[in-house]
Amino acid sequence: MKTADLIDDHASHLRLVHLPFRKFGRKPFIGGRIETVKCFEDNTTLRALLQTPGEGRILVVDGGASTRIAILGDMIAGFAIENGWQGLIINGAIRDSVEIDAMEIAVFALGTSPVKSAKEGWGKSGCEIAFGGVVFEPGTYVYADADGVLHSATELG
Repeated sequence: MKTADLIDDHASHLRLVHLPFRKFGRKPFIGGRIETVKCFEDNTTLRALLQTPGEGRILVVDGGASTRIAILGDMIAGFAIENGWQGLIINGAIRDSVEIDAMEIAVFALGTSPVKSAKEGWGKSGCEIAFGGVVFEPGTYVYADADGVLHSATELG
């Protein structure tokens, strides 16, 4: 699948997440049901969730658009792979980008930063979040590749 084909065939069911994402990881495309996390410069909740079974889901993270602090690195991306998550879409920054780019995952982020996140336990999972002109709710769907990120309330075939 490709996002360009999906938007051509299902435009009325899709919303473009209008942000300048950079793609990392070897997977060229991800698509499926989402789980959500809201956190700002603290990856404690994100890390804990990625250490649970992903069941092929995609984690959509509202990091408050911070590119000052990275909320995902190669170790946590490794947890995602080990636990069956397809990938992540992050309204924020990552670090260890070269290592993540070589991993069997797809990560979409606004940029990179070498600075690691706080570990104070700030954050919430399973909540409604919004960024890029789209509202994300757990159980809705997202499709992403190098051309962009699309959201749908229902699964597309």
